[in-house]
Parts: sequence; C-alpha cells; structure tokens
Amino acid sequence: MNKIVLITGSTSGIGLAIATQFAKEGYNIMFHGLESNGDDIAKEIGEKYQVKVAFSKANLLQSEAVEGLIAETISTFGHLHVLVNNAGIQFVSPIEDFPNAKYETIIAINMNAVFYASKAAWNQMKTQQFGRIINISSVHGLRASEFKSAYVAAKHGVIGMTKVLALEGAPFNITCNAICPGYVKTPLVEGQIKDQAKAHHMTADEVVQKVMLKKQAVKQFIPVEAIADMALLLAKESSTTITGTSFALDGGWSAQ
Repeated sequence: MNKIVLITGSTSGIGLAIATQFAKEGYNIMFHGLESNGDDIAKEIGEKYQVKVAFSKANLLQSEAVEGLIAETISTFGHLHVLVNNAGIQFVSPIEDFPNAKYETIIAINMNAVFYASKAAWNQMKTQQFGRIINISSVHGLRASEFKSAYVAAKHGVIGMTKVLALEGAPFNITCNAICPGYVKTPLVEGQIKDQAKAHHMTADEVVQKVMLKKQAVKQFIPVEAIADMALLLAKESSTTITGTSFALDGGWSAQ
C-alpha cells in the first residue's frame, strides 16, 4: 500500500519540492495551497510519477477548515501516514510599527495551524500505530533576527510543540520532528528581500549578502532539495527513534 502524505503549502516553494520528492518515492499526496492552479499542479505531479493526488484550498486561518482538511485527506485516501506542516507567511517590520493584524495572522498560519492539523491527525495515526509529523520551522526557530518578532515567536513555538508531540506520540510510533532551514530562494523569501531592502534602506543584492546570508558560514541559499530529502528521511519507517529533534539546515548559521 502506498503511504499517504499531506503537505500544507505544497503548490510552490519548499512544499512543492517536498511533494515532488515524496511522489518520486511513491507516496499518494494531498496537496494544499492557495494558488488558483493548485489542482493542475497536483495532477501534473500525479501523472508524472503515477501516484494518486488530491488538492485542497483549505483556509488555515480557521481551525474548522484545518480539521476539514485532515478529514478530507483520510476520507479520500483511507489513511494519513505523514503530515508535513509547511505552510508559512512572513512580514518584516520594527515592532513599534508591526500591525496587530499581521502579527495575529502570522501566529495563526505558522503556529496555530500546526497544532490544529496535528491534533486532527492524531487519532488516525494512533489507530494505525504509525505517524510521522514533520514541521517546517526555520533557523528563526533557533535564532532571532531583527524586525521579525511574529515570525520568530511562531517558529520558536513550533519547535516547542514538536517536542511535546514527540513525547506524547512515542508510545504509538508517532514521531514529530522539525526542519529548520536558513534562507531558501522561494517566493516567500523574494518578498522578504523587498521588505528587508525597505527596512534597511539597501538594494536587493545588499540585503542578500549583508543581511540574509551574513550569519551563514556557507554563503548560499539552502537548496529546496536538501529540505525535501530530510523530510523523506524523517518519514521513513526506520526513523522511529528520531523524534523531538530540530534539524538545522542553515549553512552553519546556528553553529555560531
């Protein structure tokens, strides 16, 4: 039986790279995203790798919608073996100017949705005696940077939640781990470059070299393939003792 994976935010960027890697390994996939052509993206991957796919535009701001996404995945495929909580948003601003609504939205998408999805998937994973929850946190779940109060708070929260779920899941062969990438060249980061340029009064190139990659020992954006490979490793049956851990894929940023 092909295992089933649900990946939030999987129609672009890191999520799409993870979905592609899982499809190559024969996983059936529930895609999720806000892109208008998300269904086409899912079908293209499904046809290319001969796996079953479905697509949802569930609003992660609403707990009921997140619960519905999990229920739809289970009803469509019969199981849910791997949950990748990947969807995320960003906003950059000094705290005194940080809009309350932006803060609340970032916390809701980047942290609260992880809780709602994991909670909704829990009983299915317990019944199966198998579950792999993989949270895409960030190096900002391990370290802080200026002008990112909401994002850093949310990503630190995800790492704390990861540890709790690992402890609660251990008796049921449910693992929970976090992947903490440095900067990855995705549409989200492209937007950050523009925001950081404004905040720091720099050009886009100056932001990349002097702000984004400054703290990394390896002065390169993190390849999406590395994140996808790590997610696939954590999803394996043989990874049952890897749990409660945060894996920094950050070019040496957190080594300092």
